[in-house]
Amino acid sequence: MPPITGKARPAEVVSLSGGKSANLGLTTRMRRNRQTEWSRRLVRENALTTDDLIWPLFICEGKNTREPIASMPGIERLSVDQIVREAERAMKLKIPALALFPNTPKELRDETGSEALKEDNLVGRALRAIKKEFPEIGLVADVALDPYTSHGHDGVMKDGVILNDESVALLVDQARVLAACGADVVAPSDMMDGRIGAIRAGLDAANFADVQILSYAAKYASAFYGPFRDAVGSNATLKGDKRTYQMDPANSGEALREVALDIEEGADMVMVKPGLPYLDILWRVKEAFGMPTFAYQVSGEYAMIEGAARNGWLDGDKAMMESLLAFKRAGADAVLTYFAPRVAEKLGKQ
Repeated sequence: MPPITGKARPAEVVSLSGGKSANLGLTTRMRRNRQTEWSRRLVRENALTTDDLIWPLFICEGKNTREPIASMPGIERLSVDQIVREAERAMKLKIPALALFPNTPKELRDETGSEALKEDNLVGRALRAIKKEFPEIGLVADVALDPYTSHGHDGVMKDGVILNDESVALLVDQARVLAACGADVVAPSDMMDGRIGAIRAGLDAANFADVQILSYAAKYASAFYGPFRDAVGSNATLKGDKRTYQMDPANSGEALREVALDIEEGADMVMVKPGLPYLDILWRVKEAFGMPTFAYQVSGEYAMIEGAARNGWLDGDKAMMESLLAFKRAGADAVLTYFAPRVAEKLGKQ
């Protein structure tokens, strides 16, 4: 901020008792621009629009099925036919893209997550069904094995250790399957080393050069994922924790190294996850690389805001909008948020 210069006449302040109490010398008054709504709009530095939204959806087996998720009030698992109806809603609300996550039945989960490689699995069926009716909407498909493994981890496990290279080989196959089913964007969320380069090479070799890669480049081993794991059913299966491959929440500079590697390997977009507790990371990534940078307002963040609102502890709509504006202020180009349809509806009424 430039220094204030000049010898303006000091302003006199009248005390509550009626006497003159101080000379403030104010020539710049920051409150002038805040006095009216039209003025606040003119000087506003950041804005939230529907173009900033990606809507995550959970898929389950069945027909005409909607299963409430207890730890995420207001969010449901949806059968494929209901996912298509939500895609129609997203189109009407001008939400650009959906992100799909399956709740794989327990009997289809195994040690290597083999269900992930089948084109007729939940995600594959949902991708094809949505693209058939609404080809214009963007579809983001998660690349990770945790919704498919019997142990709940994002990779292949042997003697309690997650095997990196063996896992990457399966992730490449999974990405090709997702692309074949209609995914516009594959989003590796596993945090295995080298997976972006391997997936890019695998997609290109299979004639999917136009499929984009959204890398979960800085994904932390966070306590805020609990409700998501309930939603996809991995909480019940997870053995141990994911600290050997997801990032330590204490680290910041390491995130820049992770992002730099993923960009070098061919990522088209990068993501920071979780969101609000990691706005500093989001800011550093955007400032350092200038890449399309996304944030994920994860299930725990959603549950805290929505739970507090339902208990009357805060204004839910205002907290929702403020939290998303914070992502924009920190540098996010887009946000994955379970609030997406509600936000889009509010923005449409402004």
